[in-house]
Amino acid sequence: MDYIKVIILGIVQGLTEFLPVSSSGHLELAKILLGSTSALESQGLLLTLILHAATALSTVVVFRKDIAELLQQMLRGDSEGLRFAGMIVLSMIPAVGVGLFFKDAIEALFNGNLFLVGGMLWVTAFLLFVANRPSSKNKRELSPKNSFLIGLMQAFAILPGVSRSGSTIATAIAMGINRSEAARFSFLMVIPLIFGSMAKSVLDAQSAVVAVPAGLLICGFVSAFITGIIACRWMIALVEKSRLQYFAYYCLIVGTLAISYGVFS
Repeated sequence: MDYIKVIILGIVQGLTEFLPVSSSGHLELAKILLGSTSALESQGLLLTLILHAATALSTVVVFRKDIAELLQQMLRGDSEGLRFAGMIVLSMIPAVGVGLFFKDAIEALFNGNLFLVGGMLWVTAFLLFVANRPSSKNKRELSPKNSFLIGLMQAFAILPGVSRSGSTIATAIAMGINRSEAARFSFLMVIPLIFGSMAKSVLDAQSAVVAVPAGLLICGFVSAFITGIIACRWMIALVEKSRLQYFAYYCLIVGTLAISYGVFS
């Protein structure tokens, strides 16, 4: 795999991890369009870990003040901080269960299957239209119950083509959560999952990890990290301004193209 392809994959990962267009779905598309499937199979695990680490770190950078405040509250035994941390843990339970028991089967089903990826992009488009609808009831606070329900949607977003950020934010807004709080919770709840998934991948792979040139890893990390910061901040602004319909149209178009390619190729 050459540097240009790694940089492109890093940019795709950084942008689509936060923008509501499905990072896993777009990485499937990128692997096929770039003709890099075989290279990713041999070098993909380590590169994937690096790209996910970059986007996780970009989330930490954007929300560093929120994370620092939450940690301070927890260390002080503050009830508000402990409650919020507990809701993050609750939101993780469904995705952890799906990831542990069904992730391999899902990846095998969707690997290279543009028809299914395109169909899930249509689902994402529908969710974004729902999230973009004006609502007068966005006054409800996060609770353990709705944080778990948001977590169920995060588990559903393991399917390539379903946007994690789009689906979780749409669910929160539909339940009456303030748009800013919905975006903040959506991004904070995924940080432990990303690091947990990375740790599981390393343990499962053990000696199967293939060495990748340091230059490639650095290029992938930097491109994913920088674009991740930009995309994360952009997404927060778009949610607050109710401008997600543009991404809904985009997902409809890309989903249609993917389905057409999958049918006629």
